[in-house]
Amino acid sequence: MYRFLLTPRWVALHVVVLLVIPAFVFLGRWQFGRFEERSANSDRVTANLAAEPVPLGTLAGPGRQVKADDRFRTVTVSGSYDTAHGLVVRRRPQEGRPGFYVLTPLVTGAGQAVLVNRGWVKAGASADAPPEVPAPPAGQVTVTGRLRPGETEESSGLKDRSGLPPGQVLLIDPGKIGKGLPYQLVGGYVELTGQQPTPAAAPEPVPAPDVGSGGGLNLAYGVQWWLFIGVAIGGWILLIRREIADRKAEEAAEPTEPAEPAEPTESTEAAEAADGPAERQEAHPTAN
Repeated sequence: MYRFLLTPRWVALHVVVLLVIPAFVFLGRWQFGRFEERSANSDRVTANLAAEPVPLGTLAGPGRQVKADDRFRTVTVSGSYDTAHGLVVRRRPQEGRPGFYVLTPLVTGAGQAVLVNRGWVKAGASADAPPEVPAPPAGQVTVTGRLRPGETEESSGLKDRSGLPPGQVLLIDPGKIGKGLPYQLVGGYVELTGQQPTPAAAPEPVPAPDVGSGGGLNLAYGVQWWLFIGVAIGGWILLIRREIADRKAEEAAEPTEPAEPAEPTESTEAAEAADGPAERQEAHPTAN
């Protein structure tokens, strides 16, 4: 009954199922790993956003990269804006509108400064046209903002290139930007959320990061892959049971062959010979 399981068609099905199961296990574990990673990142960013502000120097400094655990931590720093070396960052849409980030160094003294993303401004007539940028406050200011690590092509998804118009960059990369400045830059930048004194006009604030569901979608995908394992095994068993049922039905529907008449034996022939005259007499009775 089960010999059909060894036919080429069924062997191919067995191989497919046996390959699919570990593949689904791997994909489910990978999605669950992404869930754990994103959930940890979401928790860390949420905690950093809610933490009390700390001085910038406690978390970052010239030549020191901002740690991943310190991303979006609220910091405070005082200094004066260097408008002569201000920049705008291309390809920074906000709320579906094309525009630029306004990047201005804040000189903190002793030959040090930090790049401050003062906010967003809309694009001009073209991408190469300089946008209208409100001037920052003059003199000493105190900035409060979210600490961010410097951008790279990998972290931003943008391809850096040369030949841009003067005063424009594609990446907020303190290491590259600092090469043309007369002071050392902190190895990260500050995304402004407030400053004192408050200027009469300022770029639009950059929205806080959306921490999302913390990888909940990855968890759903992981569970889905693992459910597919049950579907694959259940479908495999169902096909086998159906094949067995079909074969049993075919056997039951086959007609039975009629029994062949038995060949006469010697005793039967002798009996028929003895009965022959009597039967003939009964068939032809004599007249009295």
